[in-house]
Amino acid sequence: MVQLFAQPYNTEGSGFYFKSVEEFDNHLATLRHAYGDAFQEFEIQFIDGKLIDCEFANAFELNQSNFAKFFELVDAWDVHEKIRFIVANGECGYGFNPDTDNINDLDIDIYDVQSLRELAEQFIDEGLYGEIPKSLEFYIDYDAIARDLSVEYTMTEVSGERFAYRCG
Repeated sequence: MVQLFAQPYNTEGSGFYFKSVEEFDNHLATLRHAYGDAFQEFEIQFIDGKLIDCEFANAFELNQSNFAKFFELVDAWDVHEKIRFIVANGECGYGFNPDTDNINDLDIDIYDVQSLRELAEQFIDEGLYGEIPKSLEFYIDYDAIARDLSVEYTMTEVSGERFAYRCG
């Protein structure tokens, strides 16, 4: 369960913790400043939850106008979709809009590997470079292939895991 904190921009008010849009609205209804008016603007901060959700909130650029959508997606999306979003927005600079765009339509390739050498080995195993005779397997220079892959692929870390990615 994700917990957020709403800090009023007006220094007269105290912030509050919340775990849902309804909880935010309930707190908002009772919070008043010295003149009796409701507070209007809040900074929204990620407080508690899984590391992947914290990184998702950062990539989401969590704020008062989008935290409801964040709550919806943090529960609806699986880890792979969150990683895809984090890499697309944080690393590739995509302007992904969750209201209009489909996360699976992004032109991005992500591989769960520790290094580009491991990605090269995976590509060889999958036959990406064609059929390689057994007698030549020991002569493959995986480091050279990894250097070639580095032209298009980059390594990143999300939630303590390493990934190779390529933006389309």
